[in-house]
Formats: sequence, C-alpha cells, structure tokens
Amino acid sequence: MESSLPVSAKSERRWRSKPLQTSKPSLVLAFFSCFAWLYVAGRLWQDAENRTLLSNLLKRNTAQRPKFLTVEDKLVVLGCKDLERRIVEAEMELTLAKSQGYLKNRLLENGSSSGKKFLAVIGVYTGFGSHLKRKVFRGSWMPRGDALKKLEERGVVIRFVIGRSANRGDSLDRNIDGENRSTKDFLIIVGHEEAQEELPKKVKYFFSTAVQTWDAEFYVKVDDNINLDLEGLIELLEHRRRQDSAYIGCMKSGEVVTEEYVIYCILF
Repeated sequence: MESSLPVSAKSERRWRSKPLQTSKPSLVLAFFSCFAWLYVAGRLWQDAENRTLLSNLLKRNTAQRPKFLTVEDKLVVLGCKDLERRIVEAEMELTLAKSQGYLKNRLLENGSSSGKKFLAVIGVYTGFGSHLKRKVFRGSWMPRGDALKKLEERGVVIRFVIGRSANRGDSLDRNIDGENRSTKDFLIIVGHEEAQEELPKKVKYFFSTAVQTWDAEFYVKVDDNINLDLEGLIELLEHRRRQDSAYIGCMKSGEVVTEEYVIYCILF
C-alpha cells in the first residue's frame, strides 16, 4: 500500500507538467500569428496610402495636361489675331490718309521725296555690330552708289534700318552716321532705341517712318541673315502691283507638329 503511493504521486506530477509543456508552442505560434497580422495590416495600410498618393498625382497631372487647341485658339495665343486686327486698322487709316491727301502733303513737307510713286521700299534690319554683314550685302545683291540711285529711278528704295544707341551720341551712333555719310543707304530711326529687347517695336517704327518718307506700293522688311534675290522680288511685286491690300510673307516650311498634346499641335 505504501509503495503504491509514490507511484501514484509521480504519475500525478507528470500529468500536471504536460499542460505546461504543450502550452509553450502555443504561445510561440500565437506570438508569430500576432506579428504576422500586424505586418500584413501595416502593408495593407501602406498600400492604401500609396494608392491614394498615386490617385492624387494622376488627378493633378490630368488637370495640368495641355488641352487640345484648335488653330484659332493657337492664333489667339500667339497674338496673330490681335496683330491681324491692327494691320487691318493701319491699312484703313493709311487708305483714309491717302484719300484725304495727307500722305502726299506730308511727303512734300519732309522734303525726302519728290512725290514719286515707288514700287517698293525695302528695309534691311541691321545693328551696330553688323558692319561686316552690311559690307557683304553691298558686295553681293545690294547696289551701291550710282547703282543704288538707278534702282530708285526704277521705283525701288533699299535702306539699312537702324535705331539710336541707348547713350545718344556715343561712338556707336557716330560710327553709323559716318558710314551713312559715305554710303547714303541708311534709314536711321531717331525715336527707336537699338536693343535686342526693343526689336518688336522696331517693326512699327520702320513701317511708320517708311510710309511718312516714301509713297510706295509695297513696304518690305528683310532680316540681315539672308541673301535676297532682288530681281526676283521686284518681278514678284510688279506682278502683284494691281492687287489691293496684298500681304506677302516668307513663312517657315517643314514638318507640322501632329502630337495631340503638344501645345502647338495642328491637326488636318
């Protein structure tokens, strides 16, 4: 009887220790499951934030993407419509002035013209640093001296167009005055300051000065980076002489932008 007591006590201790041994793996599994749950929840939260951020970026890019513009819209953006309106207004004012005899009287007052009707006045844009270009032009397509006078007798006037220096009367102005005394082929616009940022105003000053100085059928603006086919131009203007309100321009040729979202896209 006594010997059976230790055996039963030992078995009871073994029975009580078994739950303790089996509970450790359960705790480990529970810990890892909680950790995995937290990890998955964190990734899902991060993915949700990323999706929200990408959605906001897409909305912002869609709002900033250039809209499709028609040709009329592009002309308005580039200022062509406003320029066209001003050209029409200037033509109407010029026609009215001619009909009232203002232009002829003005020319006689200036003493710069004999009242002769010229075919064309050609203004070649130039600058203070373009002496070599002017020299090349005078040696190629642009007449000099007596040849320039004979060309004017044919009804074509050619002048280099330039304004005045920001520092009036400095060496730049004196050099141009000296060159003009020698060649007599300049149209010096006294009211215009010769500077890169003032180039848009130079067009207005040139045409207004040329109209007040010479009575011509055409007024032509030429840049100093091209070689002009003078006889070809004269022939073209002679052919267009009877055409009222003619505007002739040398436009850029080449590929047309056809990508839909490019700002200057033109679809045909």
